[in-house]
Amino acid sequence: MSQFFQIHPDNPQQRLIKQAAQIIHDGGIVALPTDSCYALVCHLDDKSAVERLRRIRGIDEKHHLTLLCRDLSEIGVYARVDNRQFRLLKAATPGPFTFILEATKCVPRRLSHPSRKTIGLRVPENAIVQALLEELKQPLLGTTLIPPGDDDTPLTDADDIREKLEKQIELIVDGGACSLEPTTVIDLSGNEPELVRQGRGDAAVFGL
Repeated sequence: MSQFFQIHPDNPQQRLIKQAAQIIHDGGIVALPTDSCYALVCHLDDKSAVERLRRIRGIDEKHHLTLLCRDLSEIGVYARVDNRQFRLLKAATPGPFTFILEATKCVPRRLSHPSRKTIGLRVPENAIVQALLEELKQPLLGTTLIPPGDDDTPLTDADDIREKLEKQIELIVDGGACSLEPTTVIDLSGNEPELVRQGRGDAAVFGL
């Protein structure tokens, strides 16, 4: 059964953030709010947790998982970013965008796209996520919380998540209702930015 934490969306209680970080360190999967939808997250280096996260979401290894990073410097550790890409990233972070970039060797091969060697990355503008990332001192691996067979409709309410997933994950963080819109996905791995999915973020900042 899941634990259930009510965490303040603007001033997260550090005691609960520490407990959530420990659950993740111990291999747990956590549902938490972001600046777009709720997300399922787990430890970047925990292979069994990553496999379980994929099963819960009903996705295979060709579906990009996303690294939730504290800032642009952390993105630079896990993705190859040139000056042009950096300028675009700087204009849109933190915010409700996911970026597809070429993965560096710091990304385990099982996490990058099997043929393209790319990875999804984002810098969320959410106090709970940022506090958790600061406590962990490394990115979280995550995916939008859309249960299999739910018509690409994300769950945005902690009580609904509890009803559907409390027997499958270790922690649900109630930080208030989230947006119904997922992140806007921008592929920056090519010569020009490409809009993969229109979501909450305004793609106009990329000229799209």
